[in-house]
Amino acid sequence: MIPLRSTERIRSKAIVTTVFIALNVLIFLFQVSLSRPGLTLFVETFGVIPDAVSGRLYTLLTSMFLHGGWMHLIGNMLFLWVFGRNVEDLVGSARFAGFYVLCGLAAAVVQVVTSPYSRVPTIGASGAIAGVMGAYLIKFPRARIVTLVPIFIFITTMEIPAALMLLWWFAIQFASGLGSLAETSYSGGGVAWFAHVGGFVAGMLLIRLFPDRRTRWRPWHDPD
Repeated sequence: MIPLRSTERIRSKAIVTTVFIALNVLIFLFQVSLSRPGLTLFVETFGVIPDAVSGRLYTLLTSMFLHGGWMHLIGNMLFLWVFGRNVEDLVGSARFAGFYVLCGLAAAVVQVVTSPYSRVPTIGASGAIAGVMGAYLIKFPRARIVTLVPIFIFITTMEIPAALMLLWWFAIQFASGLGSLAETSYSGGGVAWFAHVGGFVAGMLLIRLFPDRRTRWRPWHDPD
């Protein structure tokens, strides 16, 4: 299932969401311009390496702007666009920027804690975007997502309840994360499942600290 758009109305321009997407794309274009040795050095310098993170705390931030390939980038940016615009519209652009970064940091920390001896750089915006998805679940539980769905050899679109899609996505990440704990290799690559899980849970919790800017207090009047 590929999300295309939310049915929730957006009342303001998604400035920060657009800026984050542009920043990720520009950094990825820089990555693909590098030679293979240069790219390896770049990723090892700015990606989170759990086994060495204590002396490289800056990578908790920088890693969320790197990607491992075109599909990694496109998939992440699509999810950010679909879910990020509504959350940004809800809390405001400045608050959304802080929320996004906090979720990304939380996701990276969870990945480090669950894979403390891994020497593989962890990169990608997935953890931060998972946080946005967790926030969307809390704030828009009744929303529907227009989704591209393959049915045998056909492809169609369907409106799927956001809660169903997001909880199903989270269940897959959690189950896959549990499965990854059985892996014994500390040098092999793979998906940072627990970064997704950590980001999603962080988003569900942290969004409660960011007030809804649409809320308007009505003046109180004495009854006649």
